[in-house]
Amino acid sequence: MNLTTTSVAPTTGAKLPTAAGALPGLGLVVLLALLALEIGKAPWLQANGISALTLAILLGILVGNTLYPRLALAAAGGIAFSKQTLLRIGVILYGLRLTFQDIASVGFAGVIIDALVLSSTFTLAWWAGTRVFGLDRNTALLIGAGSSICGAAAIMAAAPVVRGRAEQVTVAVSTVVVFGTLAIFLYPALYHLNAHYRLLVLTPARYGIFAGSTIHEVAQVVAAGRAVTVAAANTAVITKMVRVMMLAPFLIMLSTYLSRLPERAPGQSTEPTSKRRIVIPWFALGFVAVTAVNSALVLPHALVTSAITLDTFLLAMAMAALGVTTQFSAVRTAGIKPLGLAAVLFGWLIVGGLAINTGVSAVLR
Repeated sequence: MNLTTTSVAPTTGAKLPTAAGALPGLGLVVLLALLALEIGKAPWLQANGISALTLAILLGILVGNTLYPRLALAAAGGIAFSKQTLLRIGVILYGLRLTFQDIASVGFAGVIIDALVLSSTFTLAWWAGTRVFGLDRNTALLIGAGSSICGAAAIMAAAPVVRGRAEQVTVAVSTVVVFGTLAIFLYPALYHLNAHYRLLVLTPARYGIFAGSTIHEVAQVVAAGRAVTVAAANTAVITKMVRVMMLAPFLIMLSTYLSRLPERAPGQSTEPTSKRRIVIPWFALGFVAVTAVNSALVLPHALVTSAITLDTFLLAMAMAALGVTTQFSAVRTAGIKPLGLAAVLFGWLIVGGLAINTGVSAVLR
């Protein structure tokens, strides 16, 4: 399968594979997802915020660049189904991790901080990615989504909206892995350094809001929070989950804005061809609906727990499928520029994020 022409989102009118045709590919991603989930139980990986989703895409890349070319003809249908349909179902079920009560627990200040961090980081990614680093727009937007909202999950959710290709998604996910992992160690070090020199008033609770509003992945937030105190971790996770809840309105606004921009023909950089149609991310609306149902506390706890476990598995399958269809040559072609953009965003999340946290807390205290 030629990754340079394979889209993460299905094209209009594209047909899903038949059940029989999807089985070989589904079997492959199921095995990879199970392996990733099992490896992800290792204490060292959990302590360092390396999730099963990250492992799934890494295992997928390994298989995709070794065994998959021999299986591509038979497995392509199931791989495509996993990247398209299972991904959207996974995003919808992700809402079971959240409730609207989470917003109340961090207060109005926490919501404002999350919104400002999200919007400023994504805007910086769009501008710097295309104007300073010369990246294609899709890659810049995907890196921006991952840095500003919730890492790999946001990148996967935004891919159909921006029509990102598999290698663009993988490059964006890799930046989240690199700088999100760095944040796990850097944030606690900065907290203890500040506590020693007393440069800023940064209580464990404020540190939790800072970490939750600026670190990429939920697992990374947990690790960085627990490195300080359990209370800091709890506040950080709640703040992070409020930030995750902003994914749905973000996708709808992004889709609406992109629909107003001219779509360019392949290889064209100056002359537009046509206007985009508005892509309604129905899975984002489903995400909000599931969150609303979960907020009503009408679902049995056992059912919610089982559904979250299923959701993790479906997302791991989607990640594995993405990795399988990613070639090293495509990632190498991207070069150092995506990491450069991600580094700039990481610096902004620390410095700008701290400024936003401090300013909002001072105004709304």
